[in-house]
Amino acid sequence: MMATIHDVARIAGVGIGTVSRVINNSSNVKPGTRARVLEAIDQLGYKPNPIARSMISKRTNSIGVIAPFFTRPFFMEVLQGVEMAIATYGKELVLYNVRTDEQRDHCFSDLPMHRKVDGVLILSLSPDDEVAQKFRHVGLPVVLVDAYSPLLTSLVVNNKEGASQAIRYLLQVGHRRIGFINGIVEGNFKFNQATDRLEGVKCALQEAGVAFDPELVVATEWNRVGGRDAAFHLLTREVRPSAIFVASDIQAVGVLEAARSLHIRVPEELAVVGFDGIEISELLGLSTVQQPMRQMGEEGIHKLMTLIDDPAHPPELIWLNTTFVERATTSG
Repeated sequence: MMATIHDVARIAGVGIGTVSRVINNSSNVKPGTRARVLEAIDQLGYKPNPIARSMISKRTNSIGVIAPFFTRPFFMEVLQGVEMAIATYGKELVLYNVRTDEQRDHCFSDLPMHRKVDGVLILSLSPDDEVAQKFRHVGLPVVLVDAYSPLLTSLVVNNKEGASQAIRYLLQVGHRRIGFINGIVEGNFKFNQATDRLEGVKCALQEAGVAFDPELVVATEWNRVGGRDAAFHLLTREVRPSAIFVASDIQAVGVLEAARSLHIRVPEELAVVGFDGIEISELLGLSTVQQPMRQMGEEGIHKLMTLIDDPAHPPELIWLNTTFVERATTSG
């Protein structure tokens, strides 16, 4: 017959509450008492019931991750970092896929009330102040990745500077007529990445004294087909761009497809730069603005665990930098 917590308490000569505090590493136990309890646990071969333990500690041992369109390459890369970090803490991952405003709002309202997880990592979605205040009011630790709220710890990539890096490089190698294929803002998800990357394009052009031409900017779906269709629009104009900067690598794959269909040689007749640094960019020799995607996931989990252990820890804003990676699509 398996030993119970009552058996441990009897052998150690303490109450079950003391046994529980020892199991959960509470500091409020005298060293001698802790030693007797640990000796009894070892003698009996007692193994705490994980369900009962979670009820006592009020922990679920699970971390929630809310991600929009998580099958997209960018989110898959971030989630790899999340998964690696969660494993080091021995936690379970609960993934909430959000594709609509309604699903997002349901997650934001449901999780704080039911506390199905010990903390939540939110990718690329910025809760408004009312929602952020609700998270804090109920004591649910939340960390944002690739999104920002002044009320919550946020890990933000410098998208504006990343886009400027790409444009500066293209200007440096002699391009002046540069197209930009951006991603659309979906629903009211407030994907500030698109806005910030457009601002980065404008700033780099202005710094170089090159006029910004809105006719060279197309916003489309964040996918290969969207990138391909936008590239056809730009490359079939009477005066086409000599280079195209694209807001994501997966859209840039569509640009390469369009160029091939139109018999436009890359990079001799068209330079192409993506953004993200997903695995396929290296396989295709795509020049890109590399985001630290796995680091974003890992660091997000580390910050979340800090909040779970210390709920009073103040919100932080952590900036992460990008790196320009030159490959075959911009240099022969």
